[in-house]
Amino acid sequence: MTVSVVLFTSDLRLHDHPPLRAAVEAAHEVVPLFVRDPAVDRAGFAAPNRLAFLADCLADLDAGLRERGGRLVVRDGDTVAEVCRVVRQADADEVHMAAGHSVFARAREARLRGALESDGRRLYVHDAVTTVVPPGDVTPQGSEHFAVFTPYFRRWVSEPLRTPLAAPRSVPVPRSVRSDRPPARASVADVSPGLATGGESEGRRRLGAWLSRHADAYEAGHDDLAGDATSRLSPYLHFGAVSATEAVHRARARGGAGAEAFVRQLCWRDFHHQVLAARPETAVEDYRPRHDRWRRGEEAEGDLRAWREGRTGYPVVDAALRQLAYEGWMHNRGRLLAASFLTKTLYLDWREGARHFLSLLVDGDVANNQLNWQWVAGTGTDSRPNRVLNPVLQGKRYDPDGAYVRYWVPELAALPGPSVHEPWRLKGLDRAEYAYPDPIVDLADGLSRFRDARGRDWDRTGPPGRIRRTIDAC
Repeated sequence: MTVSVVLFTSDLRLHDHPPLRAAVEAAHEVVPLFVRDPAVDRAGFAAPNRLAFLADCLADLDAGLRERGGRLVVRDGDTVAEVCRVVRQADADEVHMAAGHSVFARAREARLRGALESDGRRLYVHDAVTTVVPPGDVTPQGSEHFAVFTPYFRRWVSEPLRTPLAAPRSVPVPRSVRSDRPPARASVADVSPGLATGGESEGRRRLGAWLSRHADAYEAGHDDLAGDATSRLSPYLHFGAVSATEAVHRARARGGAGAEAFVRQLCWRDFHHQVLAARPETAVEDYRPRHDRWRRGEEAEGDLRAWREGRTGYPVVDAALRQLAYEGWMHNRGRLLAASFLTKTLYLDWREGARHFLSLLVDGDVANNQLNWQWVAGTGTDSRPNRVLNPVLQGKRYDPDGAYVRYWVPELAALPGPSVHEPWRLKGLDRAEYAYPDPIVDLADGLSRFRDARGRDWDRTGPPGRIRRTIDAC
């Protein structure tokens, strides 16, 4: 009786899972394996919200396998060592897994391949499992990756996509292979109180509901902070509980401008993965250095602390940071505003913001988090690196009646309409009663500091007059 192993990593689902399908077709029995590796914690990938969501995903994956006559095998320890132990215990001939594109994932794959081959076993790595188009499949002439999104998107949309796979009907698992106790959400401390439920079942339900009820409104409403027309699928995509490839197929089948706008966002996800795969150092280093001299010292630390706590005195920025703390998730427009305020108005290092986001975001993904932060900071792939988002004007534009701010900043709940975005302008406002701080920086002062700090780089990236008009319009 032949046995194969399928190693689950960031692909915690049964539907549209090429490694699982290959393992099922290759052998009489299959060991579905997930390894809780302490190296993941040491690498900084583990955070309470993601650990809790992971526990949900593993429980749902195990339930789905049991419906098909199998079970999930969970092991604690070094991934390579545990996979090899399971292979020998089950006398498996081969291991199947999804390709990873981070430095950590590539190193793990290389170690695993070497260990298995030295033992006479084979490792099969499958592409297009965690992304729609694998990094490196779409490249410009003379370069290993696209540095600008629009030309990448033009090529990406024309790429042929594989057909999504149905979940296997049966996954027979050898009884001889033991499993460690799976993690439980209840055992994780410091979880955001509003954290969503994880797992493939919930992810597929959300995808179907969003496509049928809200996709049409996505193009016009995805920036509406209070309306929240976003799919909220990013955590499920990050953990692979929903297939990005299947999401593209289903969105295109649904049709319409909203569905196409959604597909474009999935392309952004692939874009950042191909940048990081080609330039792995950009997880911690500037993609395009601007010679920034980020603020340091006691005053800077105080501003950073106020930003983290949602106490900057700019309501829409504070609302976004408080949403992050409560839900472990933040609206995309909120992410842009919070990041622009930190890096350009406060002139604090983007790595500080990225670190805070990764400590809370359930969808915290190194490629998308770090490179989106760099895009906003002007050190990444943005062709207008010195754009600055005005939090007051942006708040009035994307939260016109102040509903988003009033929900997340209850101190201001009694203020009328759009005035909530500038509480300091209201006459007769008792600041002690509202217990809301004054702005920690004047926007004009912040802009002047940023312009002076960027120095020659400011001049090289466009005429100051044009940039000022862009700032005012934002």
